[in-house]
Amino acid sequence: MTLTRSLRSTFTALPLAGLLAVGLATPADALPPGIPSADQAETMLSELTVAPEGSMDGYDRDRFPHWNSTSGGCDVRDEVLKRDGENIEVGENCDVTGTWNSAYDPGEWTDASDVDIDHVVPLAAAWRSGAADWSSDEQRSAFANDLESPQLIAVTDNVNQEKGDKPPQDWMPPNADFHCTYAAMWVGSKHKWELTVSDAEKAKLTEVLGGC
Repeated sequence: MTLTRSLRSTFTALPLAGLLAVGLATPADALPPGIPSADQAETMLSELTVAPEGSMDGYDRDRFPHWNSTSGGCDVRDEVLKRDGENIEVGENCDVTGTWNSAYDPGEWTDASDVDIDHVVPLAAAWRSGAADWSSDEQRSAFANDLESPQLIAVTDNVNQEKGDKPPQDWMPPNADFHCTYAAMWVGSKHKWELTVSDAEKAKLTEVLGGC
């Protein structure tokens, strides 16, 4: 299956503005595009294939080449920093400065080195839920650099490291007000990339979205 054919029609048929969450918690800073509403996420979740998590056999982060170059000496990480920050300035060699308020926790940062770009669906979790079977690292790179769906967000670095590759049933952001948005982002990304969910994962997402 080609990358283009693998993308869910929902994301190509609807304008991004129409997909923006309504009634979900919104931090001060910008959010990734394409976040479904809670109702839309529940529908998307019902369309995902339920399957046990796969193994980590053959996994390597290098199988998901990321932070591709964009323009002006910037890369995908820089683009997320620019999108998610306030009072952003861009210096030589795309040196991005500004202020970042982490949606996952109360962290406010003025040094970009304190900010991680979280893959909402972690690369290892994607590997265990279908990306291991993708035909090429090019497709995995497109997933890891996806600026068009709710897959990348700038957050506090040590909170992101605490998350690791945990699925929602094992980890949710410390900021409980963001749980609805986080669950919708997780489902939106998995739906776009046709990744599977486990029984436990679906149960947790159903619980969270049902309370939004």
